[in-house]
Amino acid sequence: MKDDNCIFCKLAAGQIPSNTLYEDEDFRVIMDIAPAVKGHAIVLPKQHMNDLLSIEEDTAKKVLFVVSKVANAIKDALGCDGINILQNNGEAAGQSVFHLHFHILARYENDHFTIPWKTLSYTEGEAEEIAGKIRAALR
Repeated sequence: MKDDNCIFCKLAAGQIPSNTLYEDEDFRVIMDIAPAVKGHAIVLPKQHMNDLLSIEEDTAKKVLFVVSKVANAIKDALGCDGINILQNNGEAAGQSVFHLHFHILARYENDHFTIPWKTLSYTEGEAEEIAGKIRAALR
């Protein structure tokens, strides 16, 4: 299934030119045209799905393999000090294009790229209460 109005469907299908790093029957990996860091790639499934929460198990296994393969190639090719793999689900989480995708970012010491968040703490018993709700939803 493809969405004719989805820019990532068009990129994954090769309808919009891009610097393709990797391609197989299910995925295309391209260089981000507005990179956060040099060596910023995006993994795109060729089939449209909104986010990771709507992915099928078989596709999940395949995409993790592709992400790992490309991340290792970026690290080897660029000699970067580390890799970030980012994936957002829903507008509140920062997703702006509603086609499942993973960002792979080459990281270097002192590259000045940040992913800020403030740490919180739980009140007495709050972590166990939240964990219980999640465990119940997993059943």
